[in-house]
Amino acid sequence: MSAVAYTLAIFILLAAVATALFRDVLSAIVVFGAYSLGMAILYTFLLAPDVAMTEAAIGAGVTTILLLLTIARTTRPSTDKLFESVNVPAVVVCGAFVLVLTIQLLPEMYAVGDPDAPVWSNPEVTQAYLEQTYDDTGVQNAVTAVLAAYRGFDTFGEAVVVFAAGIATLLVLKREVFA
Repeated sequence: MSAVAYTLAIFILLAAVATALFRDVLSAIVVFGAYSLGMAILYTFLLAPDVAMTEAAIGAGVTTILLLLTIARTTRPSTDKLFESVNVPAVVVCGAFVLVLTIQLLPEMYAVGDPDAPVWSNPEVTQAYLEQTYDDTGVQNAVTAVLAAYRGFDTFGEAVVVFAAGIATLLVLKREVFA
């Protein structure tokens, strides 16, 4: 991974920790939105724009709006404390877990565009998709064919999540009628 990806990973990790530690719910929601936006940028950097758009729409967009609407309809306790108290054993266990994952997994990731990456080591698979997609699916765009036909169940699951988030947003906004 590059320095930009490591910087994004550190930002995401810090935002996740801050989300867990903020005592004020509004602050936690705003930081959580920043976390989701960081994830969307990281997915874009890792050449996964479909996942990035979903994360930006659901994580940073709809979820943040739902959480903000929820706290707008509830009462906020007044407090002077900015952060929650920290459970030290839990922080040690979580920190050790993240450290092990960071040491073991991040160096194993291929750089974006690395010619030694497995996706490039088997170009006949890519070429087969490009050549056979239309015959297999009848769809002229290879990306659409992969998303809608070869990965149909996965895409259907993502569409269900987006639909459920939209319905939940409408219910919160009290616009159950689609007229």
